[in-house]
Amino acid sequence: MHRDLPVPPHFDPEKVGKVWRVPFQKRASEAEDWARKQNIEPFHRDKFKICLMAVDIQNTFCIPDFELFVGGRSGHAAVDDNVRLCRFIYRNLDVITQICPTMDTHQAMQIFHTLFWVNEKGEHPDPLTIISKEDVEKGRWKFNSNLAPALGVSEDYAQRYVRHYVKELHESGKYDLTVWPYHVILGSISHALVAAVEEAAFFHGIARFSKPNFQVKGSNPFTEHYSVLGPEVREDPDQKKIARKNEGFTQKLMDFDAVIIAGQAKSHCVAWTIDDLLEDITVRDKRLAEKVYLLEDCTSPVVVPGVVDYTEKGDQAFQRFQDAGMHLVRSTDPIHSWPDIKL
Repeated sequence: MHRDLPVPPHFDPEKVGKVWRVPFQKRASEAEDWARKQNIEPFHRDKFKICLMAVDIQNTFCIPDFELFVGGRSGHAAVDDNVRLCRFIYRNLDVITQICPTMDTHQAMQIFHTLFWVNEKGEHPDPLTIISKEDVEKGRWKFNSNLAPALGVSEDYAQRYVRHYVKELHESGKYDLTVWPYHVILGSISHALVAAVEEAAFFHGIARFSKPNFQVKGSNPFTEHYSVLGPEVREDPDQKKIARKNEGFTQKLMDFDAVIIAGQAKSHCVAWTIDDLLEDITVRDKRLAEKVYLLEDCTSPVVVPGVVDYTEKGDQAFQRFQDAGMHLVRSTDPIHSWPDIKL
């Protein structure tokens, strides 16, 4: 029977909520020594292959005082989640076959940032403004024509596009467009993985000779991209493709014997990624849902006190996933005790 490994001595839970430089060279040497001492074998010898998908565990969402810190109702949820996640990785270093971090990746000129929109006075919406189908149809908010040359489109096309976009969101039953603060800007410190999680993933990669599979998403200026498996809108008003589903990654996930999912935020990028995965599973074989495990104590919903609280929506989504056959598990439970795990 599989036993939980000890947590390596370098791990410091007090640093999980902070930004710091991972000493990669030192950790690499320690990881190889650790693998020898703990009899950890290379990943390719795994008979039961397990993927850990770590959704958007980036400074923007996980470090207090950063742009979109997921505090949950406790006010410090993402930090607590990542302490548990790091411990989970270290304790199960020998059975996690590969870690797949997703990276939300934006620039300033995107449809969910304030620069993209103006009202009749030329003013931009404040962060956390909700832009509805009615708002655009009535001209309360329109595309900022100053961006057209940089985005390579005409002003007329862009104005038609935004009307089409909010209409598509409305008809799909998804959230109305939220204008978010500038976040995970490519090349910025807010885009980086949380240092403690990056350290754990790096340590795993060295110890098991397993290459992390980074999945970058969210760089298309004309659509939101909460789910790593596909954007919110894939066609323009002329039915031309502007973005595609990430079918290659979906297939990769399905090739594992088990897929464990954690990350931020439970109510948004995590939930919508799982939704897309479930949609694909339903088309293939509903029984495939049973190979998916949701680390419910390593993810938290978006809560902005006095503004929005998505806790119930996040919980409802996870209940729906469980009803479809996915497993809700906790990082503190021995992995060999989870249903259908065959180590």
